[in-house]
Amino acid sequence: MVKKEHIILPADPTDQEDFDVTLEAMDRAQRARLIRKTRTGLGLSQAEFASRFCVPVGTLRDWEQARSSPPDFAVAYVKVIGQHPDVVAKAVG
Repeated sequence: MVKKEHIILPADPTDQEDFDVTLEAMDRAQRARLIRKTRTGLGLSQAEFASRFCVPVGTLRDWEQARSSPPDFAVAYVKVIGQHPDVVAKAVG
């Protein structure tokens, strides 16, 4: 018998790319959501965000789709980008 995991965070109905999350995937999903919402909040495509903030586009895509979990420093970097996008873009440019 296969044990069915409980969904603890249903997908955001306003975000077509969002997904249901099980307890085991919660941390990875929260990080994916933070990164995606930061990028879309800035009105940037994945390619634009990756180029502007020096993040490999494939890595960004994997993080946003929760295929891999970004390390803590990357989450902190994205939080700073969300608060000061122009300053960060200037610093890395």
